[in-house]
Amino acid sequence: MPKLQTIKPKDLIGVLKSVGFVECRTKGSHLIMKKSKDYMVVIPLHNKEIPTGTLLAIISDAGLNKEEFIKLLGK
Repeated sequence: MPKLQTIKPKDLIGVLKSVGFVECRTKGSHLIMKKSKDYMVVIPLHNKEIPTGTLLAIISDAGLNKEEFIKLLGK
């Protein structure tokens, strides 16, 4: 299984958009994205790269697992 690396916020936003998330609003340095009423994620934009632990939490909140996310990131 490939190891999850830190990624840039814009790469994460691209993956989330590809699975149906839309940008709702920005509050300070955080972007809120939603997919229907069931899923909402908050993406910190103040870091150059999103730390692995934060990334795992966002992936989980988005209803994805690590393997699915890595496949989507590789496309």
